[in-house]
Parts: sequence; C-alpha cells; structure tokens
Amino acid sequence: MSEVLEPVRTAVPRLHRPLLLMVASMVLLLVVSAVGMVVDDRVLLGAPVWGKPLKFAVSFIVYGLTLAWLLTLPHRAGRWTWWMATLLAVTGMVDVGVVVVQAARGTFSHFNQADDPFTDGISLIFGVGVQLLMLANFVLAGLLIFQRVGDRVLTWAIRAGLAFVIVGIGLGFWIPARSSEVWTAVDAAGHAIPLGAQHNVGVPDGGPGLPLTGWSTVGGDLRIPHFVGLHGLQVMLVVALVLAFLTGRVARLRDERTRVGLMIVAAVAYAGLIVLVTWQAVRGQALIHPDGQTLGALALLVGATMAAGWAVVATGATEATGATGGSPGRTE
Repeated sequence: MSEVLEPVRTAVPRLHRPLLLMVASMVLLLVVSAVGMVVDDRVLLGAPVWGKPLKFAVSFIVYGLTLAWLLTLPHRAGRWTWWMATLLAVTGMVDVGVVVVQAARGTFSHFNQADDPFTDGISLIFGVGVQLLMLANFVLAGLLIFQRVGDRVLTWAIRAGLAFVIVGIGLGFWIPARSSEVWTAVDAAGHAIPLGAQHNVGVPDGGPGLPLTGWSTVGGDLRIPHFVGLHGLQVMLVVALVLAFLTGRVARLRDERTRVGLMIVAAVAYAGLIVLVTWQAVRGQALIHPDGQTLGALALLVGATMAAGWAVVATGATEATGATGGSPGRTE
C-alpha cells in the first residue's frame, strides 16, 4: 500500500491522456450536437433532442480540462488519482454515450422506465456508469482535499471547489430521490414514456425555459443548484487566478494571508449561493423571477461577502502597518 500511496509529492509531467481523450470525444460530440440542433427538428418536452448531448459535452469538456490540469500539480497518491481520473474519463464517455444514443432515438436518457429490453439494458449501463462516476469523483476529492496542492491560496481554491463538486453530485442524486413519482411524457415519436422523476418544482417538466440551459422560467428547477455545485471548482480556480493577477498590482494583496482570507470568503459566499438557488428552486420559483424573500437573501449574502472581504483586507493592512511601523501599502 505504501508504494501506491506515494510518500512524496510527485508532479505529473504531462496532461492526463484518458481525460484528454474524453475531452476530444466531447469536442466531437459538441460539433455533432450543434449540427443536430440545426438539421433535426425533433423535440423532447419542448426542447431539441440534441440539446442535452450538447450541454453534457460542454460540461465534460470544462471539467475534463480542469481536472487534467489539476493532476499535473505536485500531489501525493499520484497513482490513485491517475486511476480514478481514468475511471472518470471512461465512465463519463459511457454515460454521455447513453445520452447520445437516446437522443438519436428521440427518447429520454434520464429516469426512463419504458418496459422494453433495449431501454432496460441501456438504463442499467447508465446507472452503473453514474455510480462509478460518482465513486471516482469522491475518491479524487478525498485524496486531494486533505493535502496541500500548490500555494495556500490555490490549495484552498481546490479544496472548496472539489467540495462543491461533491455537493453538486449530491444535489443531482437528490432530484430522483425527491420526486420519485412515476409520470408520463411523450417522446419525439409521440410515444407515451413513463418517467421516474421530475426536475421541475411546481410545474411539470418541459414548458418555457432559458436559452441553451432550458432551465424553467415558470417554476423551480433543481438542475440549477446541481449545475452551480458541479462547476464550483472552476469558479474557485478563477477566483484564485484573479487574486494572483492582482497580487503584483494591489499592494495589500501581496500578503498571502490576506489572499487566503479572501479565498475563504469567496468559498463561503459560493456555498451561500448554492443554498440560495436550492432554496429558490424548492419553493417552485424560477431563477429569473425571484420574489422579495429571494432578493432579500441575495442582498444579505452580497452585503455579508463584501463586509467580510473588507474586514480581511483591513486586518491585513493593519498587521502590515504594525509590522513595518509605517503606513499600509497603497494601491499601485
């Protein structure tokens, strides 16, 4: 076991090839789906049949590239992370492949309970793939969250981002757990298909939705917090990148402790955002039509974030003044 869990940090010299293969396949799918949306006029619940494969392709491209880069950073247990990322790449391609096959058939990939041998088989493959995909993400997060990867700011960004990915996965599993009542929808060929769950709250699935995402504009949509959680890793890394960019331009950010504090504030604020959009969705409220309670909670979240950020910067400036005996550094 000690040979597998490497006792020293090792840098992976090249990007993870299985992840890059997955990304390349998703780029191809992105092109195919975009063409399909133009030439294929079939719809499922009012949305183009190729819309879901396109969204999955974009999501896996972003996540695959992020993870491939992340694994090049020096970290322990490199063999475990390599194999878990390989499992993620393979199961990702399998699961998205199921989405593509069902889109081509003009039927549903998620929650489909049609009683026929092909659907039974492909649903089994999809279900196993989802479980393995979840396992790979959990193990990767567990291995990386509890060690230092990069400087302290980047380490906190990765820790928070991976935690948000796990939360996003959990919110995805919550959708069928919360709404397990079987209902009937019509596929692209006009056949009645029994479905085991709904992602909308307060209104049936389908109906008016936002461009590209399809998120409901007339009711709550549990796909929104699922999405926000899954892509928290990218948001946290962007925050870390912005802080690194500003370090050479804003004197008060040259103290690493100040940047770490701001990174933690950003992570807490993002966690609050996930809670907010989840609360909004379960109340059957569309993202673009917030009520007074939602707006008030958002204002409170923004205000608390700004106050916490100011306090972190002010504390850093005060400590710097005490250490140097002079005035705090000014913005250049």
